[in-house]
Amino acid sequence: MKKRMTAVFLVLILCMGILSGCVTADPAEDSEDRGITVAISSDTGTMDPAGSIALTYLAYSVSALDELLTYNEDGEIEYRAAESYEVNDDSTVWTFHLREDALWSDGSPVTSSDFMNTITRALDPASGSGYANYLFPIENAEAIYNGEADIDTLGVETPDDYTIVFRLSEPCVYFLDLLRLPVYTPSCSEYADSVDSGWDREPSTSLSNGPFCLSEYVPEQYFVLEKNEYYWNADAVSLDTITYRFFDDTQSMANAYEAGEVDVATSLSSTVMEAYEGEDDLFVTDQIATRYIYMNLNVEPLNDVRVREAVNLAINREELCQIVGSDTEPTYNLVAKYMKDKNTGEYFVDEAEQPFEEDVAKARELLAEAGYPDGEGFPELTYNYPTLEMDSDTAQVIQEQLKENLNITINLEAQELQANYSTRYAGDFDLCRMNWTADFADPYTYLSMLLSNSTYNCSGINDPEYDSIVAASNSESDPAKRSELLHQAEQLAVGEQFYIIPLYAMKSVNLVNPDITGIRQIPASGALEYRYADI
Repeated sequence: MKKRMTAVFLVLILCMGILSGCVTADPAEDSEDRGITVAISSDTGTMDPAGSIALTYLAYSVSALDELLTYNEDGEIEYRAAESYEVNDDSTVWTFHLREDALWSDGSPVTSSDFMNTITRALDPASGSGYANYLFPIENAEAIYNGEADIDTLGVETPDDYTIVFRLSEPCVYFLDLLRLPVYTPSCSEYADSVDSGWDREPSTSLSNGPFCLSEYVPEQYFVLEKNEYYWNADAVSLDTITYRFFDDTQSMANAYEAGEVDVATSLSSTVMEAYEGEDDLFVTDQIATRYIYMNLNVEPLNDVRVREAVNLAINREELCQIVGSDTEPTYNLVAKYMKDKNTGEYFVDEAEQPFEEDVAKARELLAEAGYPDGEGFPELTYNYPTLEMDSDTAQVIQEQLKENLNITINLEAQELQANYSTRYAGDFDLCRMNWTADFADPYTYLSMLLSNSTYNCSGINDPEYDSIVAASNSESDPAKRSELLHQAEQLAVGEQFYIIPLYAMKSVNLVNPDITGIRQIPASGALEYRYADI
């Protein structure tokens, strides 16, 4: 049962109707193509690094865009768009020197103004960037975002085409980790003018500074990346193309892999683990991610901490995971279960007490104290979640458990993935499913989302004490003391104020053609990277 398909057969099948708009190519030309096809979830979000980022951008960017620098699997710096940097003694001025051999995919030079282009556009709230708050360590960035300062006061300087200087308002010990985020990556200033102009999905204007560039985009069907011949490290790139095909559900992805229509299928259901046990195709990794639920504090009675605690304590996460799948594990934290503390090598969440323990009896007492004995008088709330199999199963279990344990009614509203994002971002929900995969290898990637000024704070959290603790951790240079502050912040948010409902951690179940070599795992997120893959 091997999953093999040459490029010739793939083209023939696509032309027969799996994908629309196929143009028959020269078979001899196709036979020389070294390409892979990857199955991913439905088409969501923009491909503009200054815009509203979702799954499509994340798939595209790991192969098409070079950040200034990143960390490899050994925790060492890997220079990409930059070739060196220096920082002053108090870590408030960071100077990066761009490599002069870096070119966009049309052969034009990548300059400091292209990095500035993304930053300034992301600081315009109209762009809808959920990552804009990660620019706030820069002098005046937050004031600019809030319309309280002019863009020319921003603490970013570009003294020449190949130098970019960041001036921070205070020390930020994890600043290098932030550089892999979309808002710190470049967008070609000649074309990238707005999130609404469509430049990001048009191959002639969607330029790349990474190993691959966009050659075709068919909305809701697929997009194709081809090797960027102008890439500074092109000699290390073996593949000619990477085709990403969109699928609405994980079963369709698995079926496509089984039929040989795709070479890689990611984030599949736990049943795949059982079906492919012992096979070379099966590739299971730890996801540095947490599945949880946002509670809208602007909705009664979720503005009452006793109600929020009662709901958390009434959910049986072991039972939930048994039903949802063997690729899940209960979690009681916001910070991902599999995120490691870079200083100790241990899992961060294991270095402190669990924020809370489930207790149905106590949950009922808390609900009664809040004025709803045995659920009497409790309003019906609605839980919004994406129409994905795992989320549907999760929603039904939670609905049943809260009815049985607290006698409260939770209505379920399944939404298309993009609609679910939009609903959450607008704050138009009672309860809303949230999943966060780490963007960088630091607990701040999670804890920052609950800050009062966070662009991902969709539930009305405004906690000065929490903000103060997280702010103190930003400039704490002693690793042990900083870790203590981060644990303190999580305990306050998750174990005392119960701002979220953590549910489970996940394994990533993937199917990969055994002929593919060179796939790497991104240390920060656990996601797969294909830029130096071969087949």
